[in-house]
Amino acid sequence: MTSYEELLDRAKEILPDDASTGERFEIPKVKGHIEGNKTIVSNFIAIAQILGRKPQHFLKYILKELATPGEIYKQAAIFKSKVPASKINEKIGQYAELFVICKECGKPDTKITKEGNIYYVKCQACGARYSVYSKI
Repeated sequence: MTSYEELLDRAKEILPDDASTGERFEIPKVKGHIEGNKTIVSNFIAIAQILGRKPQHFLKYILKELATPGEIYKQAAIFKSKVPASKINEKIGQYAELFVICKECGKPDTKITKEGNIYYVKCQACGARYSVYSKI
C-alpha cells in the first residue's frame, strides 16, 4: 500500500514546471505591432474586459500617460505614435494598481463610479470604498 506522502511526491513530479502561479487575476501582455508611425494594440478591448473597466476610460488614462493621441477601432487601440510594448504594459499595470486592485484587501473585485469629478473604487470583496485621484 502506498503512503500519502509517496502519492503526493509522485503527483508533484508529474506536474509541469510552468503550472499556474495560483493568481486568478493576471493582466495579459499587449499584442500588436507598429505600422508606420502608429502602434496598434490588437487585444486592447480584451484587456479592458479582464480589468472590468470601460474601454473608453481605460484608453483615456493610457493616452494621457503615454502623451499620445489615439482611438479605439473595432477590438484594437491605435496610438498615433510609436510606443514600445513594454511602456504600454507598464501603464496598464499602473492603471490596474490605481483603478482595479483594492488598496485594502488587494483583490481585483472592484467597481468604479464617478461622482462629479471624483472617481470612487468600491470593493465587492471587503466593502472598502475610497476615492482615487485621476489625471483624466
